[in-house]
Amino acid sequence: MVEPQNPTQFLIITGLSGSGKSGVNKCFEDLGYFCVDNLPAKLIPTFVQLCTKPGAEIRRVAMTMDIRERDFIYDFPEIYHSMKAEGYDFSILFLEASDEVLVRRFSETRRPHPLAFDRPVLQGIVEERERLRALRDMADIIIDTSNLTIHELREHINKIYSPSAEAKPLIISLISFGYKYGIPFNSDILFDVRFLPNPFFVQDLKNKTGLDARVQEYVFENEEWMQFREKLADLLFFLLPKFVREGKSYLTLSIGCTGGKHRSVAIADYLEKLLKEKGHMVRCKHRDMNKE
Repeated sequence: MVEPQNPTQFLIITGLSGSGKSGVNKCFEDLGYFCVDNLPAKLIPTFVQLCTKPGAEIRRVAMTMDIRERDFIYDFPEIYHSMKAEGYDFSILFLEASDEVLVRRFSETRRPHPLAFDRPVLQGIVEERERLRALRDMADIIIDTSNLTIHELREHINKIYSPSAEAKPLIISLISFGYKYGIPFNSDILFDVRFLPNPFFVQDLKNKTGLDARVQEYVFENEEWMQFREKLADLLFFLLPKFVREGKSYLTLSIGCTGGKHRSVAIADYLEKLLKEKGHMVRCKHRDMNKE
């Protein structure tokens, strides 16, 4: 009987083709699981030994397995029960959806069903459902994704499998930039602050940056900034808990002005301090601050 001091958890993600296994795999990656897709069932014992050998740091593993691997249905049950009998922590998550929904999903993606390359999709779905019936009966948790959006499914997975009562912390990246150099490609939320007075046109401030106290004073004493600041804070503190609930791990917030040297820098610096005061994990980068 295997009794490791810190037993590794092994989760098998399986179910019907088109039921959302790929999206769920990404959810588990965000939860810190080591994820493997389409591992042949016969390799499970070897893979388990590698994950549990002395010195291994892997504590949670999610393996997505389905009928893409030809012998999966025949090999898996015996191997699964053998691993359980040896004391390993194994469980099964089974995903399914209605025939109507699965047909629609295959139609939208224009991909053939794995069991119906030269037949109607529905025939492949019916055959797969029958083949997986015994495996479904073995499952610890069954989720019907028919009426779930990917965001709702992610939230459901987080509630069931999050390793702690607290959600994984959201890491916020703040980027100040200049529109003349282009918008950061990875922005989730973008604010244009070019409506504020530009310190560039003040001779004593032109060659300074938004980190300078005098530039910040010039920007922050403007009445429009004071109004914008309140609305910006209200919006962010409304949105951030929603992103956490969704299971989002990273959020990139970009602040842009003309050259990326004054206004956007000052505001990104302000937001960094504000968000950190509220307990958020924040990284701040002033992309164009030192460009001429």
